[in-house]
Amino acid sequence: MDISSVTAARTPIEPDYRFTLANERTFLAWQRTSLGLMAAAVAVVQFMPELAIPGLRHVLGVGVGIMAVLTAVAGLRRWSQVDRAIRNDEPLPQASAPTFLTTGLALIGLITVVLALSATVR
Repeated sequence: MDISSVTAARTPIEPDYRFTLANERTFLAWQRTSLGLMAAAVAVVQFMPELAIPGLRHVLGVGVGIMAVLTAVAGLRRWSQVDRAIRNDEPLPQASAPTFLTTGLALIGLITVVLALSATVR
């Protein structure tokens, strides 16, 4: 085995631009989701009426804000992993971030339903 074949195997290739642009669009979707979560965090803290438990509104807002930051970071991390895989002609890595995002959103939805139902009971 000569050294040029080893070097050629490790040199990243310039991928088809369509794959790169598709990866960018996915990255931007993650960032839009993050911005939406940031707006939701501000809305919870600023516009949600005070809840029966003092400070719960702020805890919820901070929780949504943390999800927003984690979503932005996960999007950047995923973009980087996929870009590296595309350029090195490797299989795409598994993504765990959608599971965490879905779990977080489901938890926020469940809390919202509980709060809405408890407000109608009072």
